[in-house]
Amino acid sequence: MRTEQVNELKQKNGSTPMIGPYTYDEFFEAARSFHGSPAPGLILGGFMVAEATRHLPEDTIFDAISETSWCLPDAVQMLSLCSTGNGWLKVFNLGIYAVTLYDKYEGAGIRVCVNPSKLEDWPEIKSWFFKLKPKREQDTQRLHQEIRMAGASICSVEKRQIKPDLLKRREKGEIAVCPICGDAYPAPFGAVCRTCQGEGPYISSKINENESMLLRPELKAVPVEQVEGTTALHDMTRIAPGTHKAAEFVKGHNFEAGDICRLQQMGKNRIYIEEGQGPGKDWIHENDAACNFAKLMCGEGLELSGEPHEGKINLKASRDGILLADIDKLTRFNMVADVMVSARKGFSLVKKGSKVAGTRAIPLYLARSFFERALAVLGDTPLFSIKALTPKKVGLLITGTEIFTGLIEDKFEPVVSGKVRNLGSRVIKTVFAPDERDRIKMAVDELKQYGCEIIITTAGLSVDPDDVTRQGLEDAGVKDMLYGAPILPGAMTLLAHTDDVKVLGVPACALYFRTTSLDLLLPRLLAGVGVSRLDLARMADGAFCMECKVCTYPKCPFGK
Repeated sequence: MRTEQVNELKQKNGSTPMIGPYTYDEFFEAARSFHGSPAPGLILGGFMVAEATRHLPEDTIFDAISETSWCLPDAVQMLSLCSTGNGWLKVFNLGIYAVTLYDKYEGAGIRVCVNPSKLEDWPEIKSWFFKLKPKREQDTQRLHQEIRMAGASICSVEKRQIKPDLLKRREKGEIAVCPICGDAYPAPFGAVCRTCQGEGPYISSKINENESMLLRPELKAVPVEQVEGTTALHDMTRIAPGTHKAAEFVKGHNFEAGDICRLQQMGKNRIYIEEGQGPGKDWIHENDAACNFAKLMCGEGLELSGEPHEGKINLKASRDGILLADIDKLTRFNMVADVMVSARKGFSLVKKGSKVAGTRAIPLYLARSFFERALAVLGDTPLFSIKALTPKKVGLLITGTEIFTGLIEDKFEPVVSGKVRNLGSRVIKTVFAPDERDRIKMAVDELKQYGCEIIITTAGLSVDPDDVTRQGLEDAGVKDMLYGAPILPGAMTLLAHTDDVKVLGVPACALYFRTTSLDLLLPRLLAGVGVSRLDLARMADGAFCMECKVCTYPKCPFGK
């Protein structure tokens, strides 16, 4: 650590630096009482919270965000009215040693974060912060001495605006009683409490989901020779390998003497039959469960395929469009024992009448506890929906001096126009521009003035010095540019917008390959579905084209 820096800090803080209303020594002891020990992270956090407070306008009523769950939240609670209990302190465990205090009504805040580049002159802090040596080898006395002298000088301070949804007041809403465990919980959490949805930290004292195959009602089974005059409890499937698979007998079928031989040919020795009121209210028949699940899963553009068969029911498209799925909810639903749903890949193009998903309860009778958990996961928002592709007026910007001057013939226009037309839209204007930033800017302006709602640019997105399409787009005022995508072919794809006009940059590979990133992204734009950097990153799984000699897209794995 530099001597002049230490002297400067001593002169600034005096012999005893302050941490909020405390002297350093007072805060040190208060931290011991509050936290259990005067942890270095808590002492440093005190300096950070005090620094953030100092930069806020006087009399600001603020909330706080801690980006780590270690030590720093306690510093906030020691030096402010914000706590996790009153909801004014929110902990996002991002693993970053940073704290933000912000106006709880307007969201304007100050973020203070440890800056790694400022730790070079503080070797013991650096060693502790980066865990460069085991705790037992740390010089604790020197570490606290450095924190005392450095204070918030090792931090960066910046203004931040909080997302609007975080400014909403926390409310529990209506309180319900969980039908499974009997605990009271906020009703908006679902039909059952979160613990019974599988999110609790405890090993269940009730029936374990791993034992679900043992959780079955007592049903009456009779030999097939005695079925005459009885009623089938469920659909029974006959399978002829490669030629036939369907329900030979459906639930509610009244057996006759002639059915006995058919049952024996199906390999049935005993069958379940209906008997009075069924197994009771703690059990849900597979057909009833499937219908309930499917109705909650169906969103805009979807409908049920009809009545359930063999305990399964499908969802089908009621219009053409792109399939949207809540992947997180899909996963959580399938984590519930004894239920399932499977679907086509999200963002697939689907035709009206085509099947897109299917769900069922796996056993003949589903335990009500699992049924309630599954319903709670589904909640009141649909799992699937189909977003229709809206016809758009598309402008095509073809860049390249060699094309502009007529040195080579353009091949892009028929390729792109054909794909746009196949998706129900049309190219209303095509503009050619040389590899010059100002001409590209002028071309974008011309297409906007012409009324284009989507602009597709071609080529000029590579690493050659002549490739200035991106720079020309920047000059034209495009915003939120995403350049590069984990898609092959199509790695140099570009996404952006200018005002309400979407911009899609297609690399030169689209001239050679029949299927590229254009085929995966254009339907989303036409459906009005936003694409983020995270969305692009997730597309990596399946976005490697096999470059088959005969392209069969979309009947192939690309983009799936």
